[in-house]
Amino acid sequence: MELRPSILKTLAYFDVFHYPLTLEDIRYFLDTEASETAVRLETEALLREGRLYRTGPFYSLQNDPTLAARRLRCESHADKLLVIANRGGKLLYQFPYVRGVYISGSLSKRCADEKADIDYFIITRANRLWIARTMMHIFKKLTYLRGHQHRYCMNYYIDEEALEIKEKNLFTAIELLTLMPVCGNGSIAGFFQANDWTTGYLPHYRNRSLETAAVHRSSLLKRALERLLANRLGDALENYFRKLTDRRWKKKTERGDLNFHGDMLTLQCGKHYSRPDPAIFQQKVLARYHHRVKEVLEKYYGHPITSSETK
Repeated sequence: MELRPSILKTLAYFDVFHYPLTLEDIRYFLDTEASETAVRLETEALLREGRLYRTGPFYSLQNDPTLAARRLRCESHADKLLVIANRGGKLLYQFPYVRGVYISGSLSKRCADEKADIDYFIITRANRLWIARTMMHIFKKLTYLRGHQHRYCMNYYIDEEALEIKEKNLFTAIELLTLMPVCGNGSIAGFFQANDWTTGYLPHYRNRSLETAAVHRSSLLKRALERLLANRLGDALENYFRKLTDRRWKKKTERGDLNFHGDMLTLQCGKHYSRPDPAIFQQKVLARYHHRVKEVLEKYYGHPITSSETK
């Protein structure tokens, strides 16, 4: 019985995205540890009670068989995009100061429709994030010429000086748990260990510290450029690019510019990070989740619950 609220909360989070889960998914994203047998038995009990629905191997809070069909279509499309994403990630790794490349966003969850971008999470060498980011985004400008700009969405950067993600919540925990390493310099395990706080939300995260990614040799050009800027000139360029980017993005936000998906363009520019403003998407998802899980658990318990019980 104690496992059932956790199962409902897990389904409620993905219900925000209209995304049904398999039994394996449910166990993977649970906020508590449980055996496969326990998850199966308790999920089937909830099914018999009419608290959730099943279509084939997929479970959902919605009685909508089209969700399962949509997931299968998205998985099929995602598998095709992952081939492109892995190839693109290896290319991005050859930019100066890049130390790790991960596939992120919907693609890392194998949930990509025809409009999906290929999102990347990038780790750079300490104190060279803004040089790396600037070079990579000059490259992205060139991809517009062939209409491939959606294949190179480098949304989130951190450097080796600050591997710990500051926004600690269920949204970021799931994003970290589902990151797909493409290639790196051997420091990926260190990144997952630095974010061990995630196990408080998702116990399965602790297995991530055991993962590795292919270690790729840096190209001669990459090594040469890094040596060329290993001086005060490099330090000056790093500060210049950060300040320049910060000014440009503040102007975009002030104008109310929107991206391709209709979201406001914002960027937080720090010495050791470049990231979207959490309030634009992350907090909206969490608000919808808390509303949905409160609704589901109150129906399950038969009485009102506090906001702390939805976390």
